[in-house]
Amino acid sequence: MVEIAQLDPSFTRNPMNLLRRLQTEAPVSRAVMWGSVPVWLVTRYEEAKALLADPRLSKDRDTGLNLLPPNNSGELATELTRHMLQADPPDHTRLRKLVVKAFTARAVEQLRPQIEAIADELLNEIDTGAPVDLVTSYAGPLPVRVISELLGIPVRSRFRAVLGPFLNQSSGEQKQAGADELITMLTALIADKRRQPGTDLTSALIEATDDGERLSETELLATLTLLIIAGHDTTVNLIANGVLALLRNPSQLAALRADPTLMPAAVEEFLRYGSPVNIATIRFTTEAIHVGDVEIGPDQFVMISLLAANHDARHFTAPDELDITRKPNSHLAFGHGIHHCVGAALGRMEGRIALTNLLERFQRLELATTEPIEYRDSTIIHGPVTLPVRCHPA
Repeated sequence: MVEIAQLDPSFTRNPMNLLRRLQTEAPVSRAVMWGSVPVWLVTRYEEAKALLADPRLSKDRDTGLNLLPPNNSGELATELTRHMLQADPPDHTRLRKLVVKAFTARAVEQLRPQIEAIADELLNEIDTGAPVDLVTSYAGPLPVRVISELLGIPVRSRFRAVLGPFLNQSSGEQKQAGADELITMLTALIADKRRQPGTDLTSALIEATDDGERLSETELLATLTLLIIAGHDTTVNLIANGVLALLRNPSQLAALRADPTLMPAAVEEFLRYGSPVNIATIRFTTEAIHVGDVEIGPDQFVMISLLAANHDARHFTAPDELDITRKPNSHLAFGHGIHHCVGAALGRMEGRIALTNLLERFQRLELATTEPIEYRDSTIIHGPVTLPVRCHPA
């Protein structure tokens, strides 16, 4: 019998060892997260996909907060979590409806020239005479600048630093300090957009209504926070994980260079192979449910590993092999059901442009370290802290 899994820093550094074992021995298993919170962890594709769309699993923030131990409520405690990702219908439906128009395929396509220009500007600044950290020089700033342009944020660099406590393992005090600073920054942004509305998404959200009802001030702050976090951090890891996968699989890199039209399929494979999200955000049962051979009682946290599901050999042939021509590729990197990532089209476009332009600019890329790659200390985010690379120009 598998012991209760501890989702601690040793897990976040190398999650696949434990996830593979759980898939085989206990696909619905007990685990402990955030130091002391007992949860059920689901690791197989079939169960994961079903649960992501199961209405018996709730994401209601206030109820979830009451289920968390008082000394470990940092995951939901801040008011900045009052957004659509932590809401059930009808609130979720109302909040998502006010945002979704900005992320249609047509709306996203209009951003292509800006994304191309940002990618080229960042590539111009890369030092080809020495190893560079591709996370801080390219994979990180590109999505930050794209979401900043989209939201009309004038100060780009501070947001990534402020968001650190939300993205990595941190204490409730650290999360609250980050939330306080972010509220100050976003409140100033909203006030500025009220005085001088623009064509940006922040101005649109201020004016947006659903049957005459607008976002409350708290909902507006929380929605902007969600768009900033989800709108850039998963894309950072899509780009970084994609580059790392190619460097570790030179035959796949050669195939992609030989046929750039493979890039859309390659991005889907990067999303599957190195899922930017390891474990999806909090869900809990509203009634007793059966998952496989396990009965889970009401008011239990159920955590779904997208990374594990995307490496399930029951659904994917040779799941631990990178195959940029893989078809079909029904991965769960963007989730499933009503909480499917609203920015999926934007993330895909950023990934395709970032990787295409990188490969066109540099004739040869080499991993510039023999040390193990260090991964983010987060059960949600799955991506390298740094990615030292040597870039040889064409």
